[in-house]
Amino acid sequence: MVKEITRFSFPVSIIYGSGSIGELPGEFKDLGVKKPLIVTDPMMEKTDAFKSILKVLEEKSIDYKVFSGVQPNPHDVDVENGVAVYKTDGCDFIIGVGGGSPMDAAKALAVLVGEGGDIADYDAQSSTKKEIAGPLPKIILIPTTAGTGSEVGKCSVISSTSQGRKIFLCHSLMVPARAVLDPELTVSLPPYLTAATGMDALTHNIESLTAPVFHPMCDGIAVKGIELVVKNLEKAVKDPSDIEARGYMMLAAMMGAVAFQKDLGTAHSLSHALSAVCNLQHGLANAIVLPFVMDYNKEVSKKEYAIIAREFGVNTFGMDELEASEKAIEEVRALNKRIGLPESLKEVGVKEEQLDEIGGKAFLDPCHYTNSRSCTQDDLMTLLKEAF
Repeated sequence: MVKEITRFSFPVSIIYGSGSIGELPGEFKDLGVKKPLIVTDPMMEKTDAFKSILKVLEEKSIDYKVFSGVQPNPHDVDVENGVAVYKTDGCDFIIGVGGGSPMDAAKALAVLVGEGGDIADYDAQSSTKKEIAGPLPKIILIPTTAGTGSEVGKCSVISSTSQGRKIFLCHSLMVPARAVLDPELTVSLPPYLTAATGMDALTHNIESLTAPVFHPMCDGIAVKGIELVVKNLEKAVKDPSDIEARGYMMLAAMMGAVAFQKDLGTAHSLSHALSAVCNLQHGLANAIVLPFVMDYNKEVSKKEYAIIAREFGVNTFGMDELEASEKAIEEVRALNKRIGLPESLKEVGVKEEQLDEIGGKAFLDPCHYTNSRSCTQDDLMTLLKEAF
């Protein structure tokens, strides 16, 4: 692991390393911005990690405003409330701090500040969506989990209060100006959330690797991301103070988000619907459904799954690709178990009577369009019942 602070772009300008939040004031100067609206959630606002970011700003007498009204699985009303605070308090750029929810909210907030209107106006799935023309306020994202990789992405996923589903906003202007990856900010994350968000990162890397889109650079990044999760997630869960494991998990999450420029797959369609209907934490939903989706895909994705098996340390010599792919699925299930995650949707409170609604919303979600094996709504329902 690199000990000193390093900088690189892919495509976001990334500041990585322990203590890298100390670089923020200099970045503000470089970007020509003065007063941030800091977007986060109520729990994050109370943490020492969040307070350490504020301390960096206060030591340099930098004015700021905090908006902490972001729910888990952020809603359109959260973003609209943040826009009002941004305008009232004279902010000129946005910092998102936390997991995927505050970071997605920060990007969506920038769209509404710059373009006006409502979240639904920019629904990427709508044929009548309003185009994002810019300019948008500059965005800096500071993840405190290692899961979504939202800090390097051009998309935001926001729940529609009126429609009861996830809305996707995507545009190159939503790519953050800076991403600050400081592993010290993740040390206080509880083991259960470390596990769930880490499996989100693994799901991103696996689904992007198998998406039927030609992008060899992303394939290489996805394989490396899988390797980093395999080597470091269990360490980070069992020893929260392991800064090296924490740092590598942040990189794995970032790599998963870079890789899914190729797009994702059926696990994400299911998990998005589970979050919308049951308010299930996104990474946890991915962790539960991923082995079932992999089993569904194994005939089509056996070449890629054989690579995954080797990344888990399976000796695949003498195995055919299908046998190796079955080993990969076994390893994913075993990892879930070792890091303390449940095996079924029933264990996390999903009700059998909710499955039809979940299946319907999953079918409307576009992620399964790039699954390696095509899915009908009946296929999605079968997978839900198996995972239940």
